[in-house]
Amino acid sequence: MLADLFSLRNRTALITGGSRGIGKIIAAAFLEAGARVYISSRKADQCDATAAALAGHSGACVSLPQDVSTVEGCHKLAAAFQRREPTLDILVNNAGASWLAAFDEFPERGWDKVLNLNLKSPFFLTQALGRALEAAATADKPAKVINIASMDGIILNPIEAYSYTASKAALIHLTRRLAARLIERNIVVTAIAPGPFASDMNVDARDRTDSVAAAVPARRIGKDEDIAGAALYLASRAGDFVVGETIAVDGGISFASFI
Repeated sequence: MLADLFSLRNRTALITGGSRGIGKIIAAAFLEAGARVYISSRKADQCDATAAALAGHSGACVSLPQDVSTVEGCHKLAAAFQRREPTLDILVNNAGASWLAAFDEFPERGWDKVLNLNLKSPFFLTQALGRALEAAATADKPAKVINIASMDGIILNPIEAYSYTASKAALIHLTRRLAARLIERNIVVTAIAPGPFASDMNVDARDRTDSVAAAVPARRIGKDEDIAGAALYLASRAGDFVVGETIAVDGGISFASFI
């Protein structure tokens, strides 16, 4: 039983923002666990290169480049996937963006770009792939939707990324609402709220690792296996009974308070 608990054999996954960062980490973990993985990102050359590299190491990884920052883009990605696969076991809504500007100068486009990609797209892509998810799902083997939120949606961050933090807090609540509705269709919706992981989006963790780690109760930044383990737990049989939950993978930042 334990040998199969975290297995993704014979399952198909689609990961947005899968060409780099957390999305790439999750794609590699899913491939190693036996899944057939599709990755999507806005930049076709980067998406193709990552898919080829991952497939060479672990298994079947397919590139489906697409900008999902619009509803039309979400529909195009869903259609491209469904031309290749009749069902979808796991959807990971990972594509995201941020915007940093002082309060007095924060522009409207900094709201539109971030909320469209971070909040609207997870909803509309899940909606567009709803039938494919439902077709894969049974009571004993539910389909999974995993939204990638952030610890910044749980606690206040002094960085002036107003639309980003608001979008991630909203995504956590959207996760709960979708979970309450879609469990009726045997689709389990959950979220992961990562803390500091070295990436192009989190340049502080990437470039100032020691100083960032000093502020983490666990005294380090996240490693690939930390996010991979959480994603595998939620995607596999191990997480079938976890519905609507957001798991903080942040070394204790969200729930540790020191006076």
